[in-house]
Amino acid sequence: MSFAIRPFHPGDIPALYRICLHTADSGKDATYFFDDPDLVGHIYAAPYVIFEPELCFILTKAEQPLGYILGTKSSPVFSAWCEREWFPVLRQRYPLHSKTGSALQQRLVELMHLGHQIHPDFDAYPAHLHIDILPKGQGGGNGRKLMRKFLLKLGELHVTAVHLQVGKSNPGAIKFYQHLGFHEIKNDEKSVAFGMHLSN
Repeated sequence: MSFAIRPFHPGDIPALYRICLHTADSGKDATYFFDDPDLVGHIYAAPYVIFEPELCFILTKAEQPLGYILGTKSSPVFSAWCEREWFPVLRQRYPLHSKTGSALQQRLVELMHLGHQIHPDFDAYPAHLHIDILPKGQGGGNGRKLMRKFLLKLGELHVTAVHLQVGKSNPGAIKFYQHLGFHEIKNDEKSVAFGMHLSN
């Protein structure tokens, strides 16, 4: 049975949460770090597919989701929606000063309360994305195929540029984006931001 890429379906949401958690430690399983396994997906998966489901594509094998790519065509619009519709309830569920769980869990709770901060360096790159693939789905060009599907969709929506961020603890992902033609926008102590201009 070969791999396939298809559009997102609402029934994929549990799988997105699982994949997000199992790749959250620089591409490795982060289950150990979280008391609540849904926390990562609350930030990096679910709001995107609820707000812009047309910008999510699922990698499958034998109908089982093994990866995804998702994002937004406008980071400012997405950020405003999250502040209005998504984060308020979650902030009550995850109090800011709760000291339960690992340092990573506490950091994500802090990020949830901070909200999406759009750095001025990304103003020229309005869209952004997240791509995660389980080990069983890696190789064979699957990441490249997911990215191509997503970028083509952005082009159809007349998006001019896209950015993403990756931790420096994930050198394989950094090389992947470089090979795809992304260029470096911002480089700090723990992460690198890449961008790409799209031709429409």
